Parts: sequence; structure tokens; C-alpha cells
Amino acid sequence: MTIDPAGKLEAVFSDIAATRMAGLPICNEALRVEAVGFREWQGHWVGVLVTPWTISLALMPGEGGPLKTLGPDEKMSWEFPSGKYEFMGLNEPALGTCQTCSLISPVIHIERHEDAVAVAEQVMTALFAVDKPDVIRDEERKQMFEAARMKGEPVAAQEVSRRDFLRGAFLGM
Repeated sequence: MTIDPAGKLEAVFSDIAATRMAGLPICNEALRVEAVGFREWQGHWVGVLVTPWTISLALMPGEGGPLKTLGPDEKMSWEFPSGKYEFMGLNEPALGTCQTCSLISPVIHIERHEDAVAVAEQVMTALFAVDKPDVIRDEERKQMFEAARMKGEPVAAQEVSRRDFLRGAFLGM
């Protein structure tokens, strides 16, 4: 069994927040770096990384060995119980090769760190839940959200499947 990488991930990204990202307008001062819900999965570690500039799924190496190094324009799909998700490479020297899947970026609209953590926890629950087949196709769901937004109706009142939540459909994306 490998050691949970959450602490190392938090340390590296806390340093990035304090140096490279410090003072940038895309950062939300109400948020801090936190690794949420990390668990072993298919020989690797997966969890959600909350930072002042993004909320992302993070896939880190575990007992299954190193992850594939991805180039700047390269993506890799991973199949989770809730569906398939595309990850990009994260080649941070202090971490080694990792992969991330952006969920929410930027995170300016999130008011409190506790809210960001709650979203991260919901993502981890939804990621490993098996959805019932959606009756409404993705394109129809996007149209439904756009229609609600155009009428001035709150998008949050629309029903969202776990898969759509992870894809960002609750934001009308």
C-alpha cells in the first residue's frame, strides 16, 4: 500500500499559490489549497484538489506504477464508475508525473472555502456512483439549461445527474 499523496500535493500547491499564483486576478482569496477525498483506485490515487484558482480531479501514481507523461496538447481518458473523463498532464517536478481534470475554473464565484470543499466531496461521491442511464441526451440538457438561463430562471433549480455535475452542466456548460 502506498502512502496517501494528499499532504505532498497540498504542500506543493500551497507553495505555488504563495509564489507563482500570488496576486493574480483569477485567484479567489477566500479559498486555500486543500486535497479532498483522496482514495486508491486502479493502482493510483484520485481525489479533488481545491486551489484559489481551480477545482480539479487529481490522479497521482500509486502501487500501479507511474502515470503516463502527457505533453502540453495531449489528453488521456480514464473510465470511472460514473463515466469517462479526460485528464491533462501535470508535470510538476516536486510531485512527479500526475494528471488533472479541471472541474471548475476559475473559482471566483465561490464565496467560502467550506463551499469549495463541499463541492469537492460531492464530486468524489458522484465520481464513484453508478448513474442510471440519462433519459435526456447531453445536447438536450445543455439546451434546457440555456433556455432556463435565457428566461432568467435559476439554473440551480434544474435537475442535474451526477455525470452532468462532474461535467459542469450545473453551471450551464
